[in-house]
Amino acid sequence: MQKKVYAKVVGDINYKRIFIIGLITIFILVTLLSSVKIIHSGEIGLKVRFGKIVDSSSLSEGINFKIPYIEKIRIVNIKVQKIELDVESSTKDLQLLNTSVAVNYRVDKKKASYLYKSVGENYEEIVLLPTVKESLKSAIAKYNAEEITVNRAEVSKDCLNAIQEKAKKYGILIEDFNLTDFSFSKEYTKAIEEKQIAEQQLEKSKLEAEQKLIEANATKDANDLLRKTLTDEIITQEFIEKWDGKLPNTYLGEDILSIFKLK
Repeated sequence: MQKKVYAKVVGDINYKRIFIIGLITIFILVTLLSSVKIIHSGEIGLKVRFGKIVDSSSLSEGINFKIPYIEKIRIVNIKVQKIELDVESSTKDLQLLNTSVAVNYRVDKKKASYLYKSVGENYEEIVLLPTVKESLKSAIAKYNAEEITVNRAEVSKDCLNAIQEKAKKYGILIEDFNLTDFSFSKEYTKAIEEKQIAEQQLEKSKLEAEQKLIEANATKDANDLLRKTLTDEIITQEFIEKWDGKLPNTYLGEDILSIFKLK
């Protein structure tokens, strides 16, 4: 009986020991895993302690260590990213312009710490989108509607410069900017089409008038040349060829044959 009780007590002790050892092992493994963070290519890490970034320098790609349960490593994407949005703005001559834009940007890894401290993770909505809209409206307002249509590349460049200037203060680098599409109001578009039609008709009328003038000048030049080349003998010869052989009934000159200049 005593042996059975002893065996049971020993078995319970061993079970508890195994259970405790297992818990300790799991805790150690979890702790070790929590102290390591892998940062992939195209990313950097920011070390955070109790919700506060503790180091202004960023962590590079690879294996990085932290204090488990106290520190965290926040991953920051520094690869080129793209946003697309539609913006309604007004031109210098107060024409409404609807534009679709595409912006390629990336986070400056040297200023990533400042960006997350001053703005936070939602920097795209808080800073970037408003900056793009404001800069685009400011650039568009410098041009008349017709100038925007003709100088699209120049307008796009002005927008890019304006966005870059404002975004870089937060540590956001604008790589590229494109006006993918833009359109004016229906009324303005109709007025432009009517103007183009009128200009085309005017140009056609000018060409026709110029053509007629050229033809008239050519006819005049030909007649002048013909008058210069006609001699009395040629005129007489043509008269004789066309004469029907009949003499006029009356003639006031002395010699009727003189009209043929035969003497």
